[in-house]
Amino acid sequence: MLSVFTREWLETDVAIVDGHVAGLGHYEGDETLDASGRYVVPGFIDAHMHLESSKLLVDEFARLVLPFGTTAVVADPHEIANVLGTDGVHWLIDLCSEVPLDVYFMASSCVPASSFESPRRDLTPGDLDALLRRRRVIGLAEMMNFPGVIGGADSELEKLALARHVDGHAPGVLGRELNAYAAAGIGSDHEAYTAEEGRERLRAGMWLLIREASAARNLEALLPLLAEYGPGRIAFCTDDREPEHIAADGHINSMVRDAVELGIPAEDALVCATLNPALWHGLQGLGAVAPGYRADLVLLPDLERFVPDAVLKNGRPVAEFPRAAVPDWVRHTVRIGAFGPEMFRLEFGGGEARVIGIVPGQIVTDSLVASPPVRAGEALPDSAQDLAKIAVVERHLGTGRVGLGLVRGFGLQRGAIASSVAHDAHNVVVVGMNDASMAAAVRRLANRGGGIVVVDGAEVLAELPLPVAGLLSDAPLEEVVAQSHALADAARTLGCTLEAPFQHLSFLALSVIPSLKLTDRGLVDVDRFELVELSA
Repeated sequence: MLSVFTREWLETDVAIVDGHVAGLGHYEGDETLDASGRYVVPGFIDAHMHLESSKLLVDEFARLVLPFGTTAVVADPHEIANVLGTDGVHWLIDLCSEVPLDVYFMASSCVPASSFESPRRDLTPGDLDALLRRRRVIGLAEMMNFPGVIGGADSELEKLALARHVDGHAPGVLGRELNAYAAAGIGSDHEAYTAEEGRERLRAGMWLLIREASAARNLEALLPLLAEYGPGRIAFCTDDREPEHIAADGHINSMVRDAVELGIPAEDALVCATLNPALWHGLQGLGAVAPGYRADLVLLPDLERFVPDAVLKNGRPVAEFPRAAVPDWVRHTVRIGAFGPEMFRLEFGGGEARVIGIVPGQIVTDSLVASPPVRAGEALPDSAQDLAKIAVVERHLGTGRVGLGLVRGFGLQRGAIASSVAHDAHNVVVVGMNDASMAAAVRRLANRGGGIVVVDGAEVLAELPLPVAGLLSDAPLEEVVAQSHALADAARTLGCTLEAPFQHLSFLALSVIPSLKLTDRGLVDVDRFELVELSA
């Protein structure tokens, strides 16, 4: 058994009474589980994630991650908050009370993430205050408007005054600006993607939440800090991980495995996956195998694969639990009127244009320039330059507003890919090589109530319907994973070369991640935090 407090392995009995650890040592019990030859560790805790990114209802998500040893997660529900407001968040919190996975919530601080985004409606400080009164809501979620915080905007400071426990989101912020951000009361950050960023956060007294998502993979870059300083004030999180990624690779246990493969002692990696998330978030009674702690235990056959032989929740194997019920009011959220190819005409007089540059393995983008072909005053895609057209279509209120631009990095040769999962306002985002395919993809999503689709001309090659808020499937895990694989295969037939194209697609509309993004209101230079023209 691992003592996470001393980082030593103890050969001892673990006595469990009423779902809690009663003691360590020699005990006689009514029931005995022989764990000889296995390593007993606390249940894994995800320090920051979004349930909606799994595209699964919480019951199916729990069925997916519990066998990998994850027994608790801390979720920011800002995806569903952007689509359904606080009503959606309250519904999701209530739904989570019906599953054996412990789901704690942070009140979404930035809906919208910035003034450049268009959710269904803004969440006010009053909305946040009401959410913070819920029993499972433990603090204020990632403060994404870092320019507002650093600049002392009254609107952001009013939100920060609501809670003492606040997660951060400050990609690329260093020096005096990071000092100002931390001094505002923000205690963690999961957006660091270089060792320099991570080191400055630790030196500023912040918690470093190391992220290994599907698109943003920062574990390897930040592990040198864990080797250098030890596990203090470092915790693991998945942020946004696709269901097929989890099914194939694992959840938090995969981060522990990868860390150990890269030279981190198993004991240190396990502390980052158990005790430290509980310490940062103040989750009393979680994160350790010790007297008085919850008996959430993972039995590992080895310290290499980190795939559990057994997982105990409250001292018992997890029993079967019912499917989640979905009310009708959380469906039918994609409101787009008549939509034709003419909506994607990208006016351009010629010369150099700003281009969003994909960075494989990251959700940051480059701000590039290129000279697209022009016909009749319109910029065109160009497969020779790996230039595709990108559009973000407002889908909550049916305004008909469309932002247009160019993107490099997908490798598309023809057709289009589109999604109603587009962080964080979750308007429809579509990338394509011709306007007809793009229009067909958007119409398909509107007709299905949301989802992800791959289109070639008028033909739908693959799709994953997401009828719940345009974010979640109501299908079983196996069906969602199969559809996700079919989407990736279909995207490859169009020439797509990215490993996780739909995760990259979903982040191209997030206006608080450097450097160049697109929302329904236009191109956003995140470094300057302003809208910019297509012409460079």
